[in-house]
Amino acid sequence: MNENASFLVLFLAPVKEYLADDAVSEILINGPSQIYIERNGCLEETDARFANEAQLKAAAVNIAKSVERQLDEAHPDLDARLPDGSRVHATIPPVSRCGTILSIRKFKKEMLTIDRLESFGSIPHDGVLLLNAIVKLRKNTIVSGGTSSGKTSVLNALSGLIPEKERILVLEDANELQLQQKHCVYFETRKPDKNGQGEFSIRDLVIASLRLRPDRLVIGEIRGGEALDLLQAMNTGHSGSMSTIHANSPVDALSRMETCAILSGANLPLNAIRMQVASAIDCVVYTMRLPDGSRKIVEIAEVLPLVNGEYALRSLMRWKTEEVAPDGTISGHFQLGEAPSFRDNAELLRLELPEYR
Repeated sequence: MNENASFLVLFLAPVKEYLADDAVSEILINGPSQIYIERNGCLEETDARFANEAQLKAAAVNIAKSVERQLDEAHPDLDARLPDGSRVHATIPPVSRCGTILSIRKFKKEMLTIDRLESFGSIPHDGVLLLNAIVKLRKNTIVSGGTSSGKTSVLNALSGLIPEKERILVLEDANELQLQQKHCVYFETRKPDKNGQGEFSIRDLVIASLRLRPDRLVIGEIRGGEALDLLQAMNTGHSGSMSTIHANSPVDALSRMETCAILSGANLPLNAIRMQVASAIDCVVYTMRLPDGSRKIVEIAEVLPLVNGEYALRSLMRWKTEEVAPDGTISGHFQLGEAPSFRDNAELLRLELPEYR
């Protein structure tokens, strides 16, 4: 048994079968006697139990120690990574009222490609052609969606379309992306130590990376003021960059980027920030986890210039739900929208696009 497996079995023995099950994507521990898993996109309650609160809290505390972090009354919240790359978040009393809360999002061992997304029915072949043209034409792209909608997986698949000859800098809070290209340089944020010192944030990484001659920046997720630095990088020659953001629609993704840019503290008028967002971001890929647990790219949209100071988008492709079966299964189809403005450029580079009317 390797070191990683020993670590998981030692502290998380009650849920070890779910850690080993590739069909399980998340393990949600709500106190010692209530454990749920997400399997194939659907939540299930399990019979697994920790012996008591003390055993569960000890597991969380030891996970914290393994990454040189503290989890105690003074620091009741933990965001960390297990040795196998899985993301773990823990909260202990008195912040949580039902005991220690532990959420584990498992690290996917298989590399997800755009072709596999097509085989899963997450995107049609026309969508694959569209995304390939977007990446090859170096369009700055934001993947948006709700929690657990598959944003990181889609970003990973999109990055696989980047030409091998380019230098890619990958910036993340937790190491999740698995790019296929050889010339990739990976960076990861650093949390502050127990004295609150030594933090190196995503914003610090974005600023530092611009001195390292990137052809493209791939950022795991935009959450705060780093949005403004990324927008400025996109507007000053770093085309073809990619990231994800939590948002509930393509236009909401632009509004969220705007809000995050404001959090940078820069004293810029709102209209100036909006102009930066609209000029920097070329396309938004919107992902969703449907009620039946399936995950799909439900819309690909092109960002247009501001109209009367408001964001404007052109829908290039979207998912249309037609029926919900009695068992909850959702059926529908993908439909093309308007042709992209970059159709002529795609033809010049001999990039195939869907047959728009």
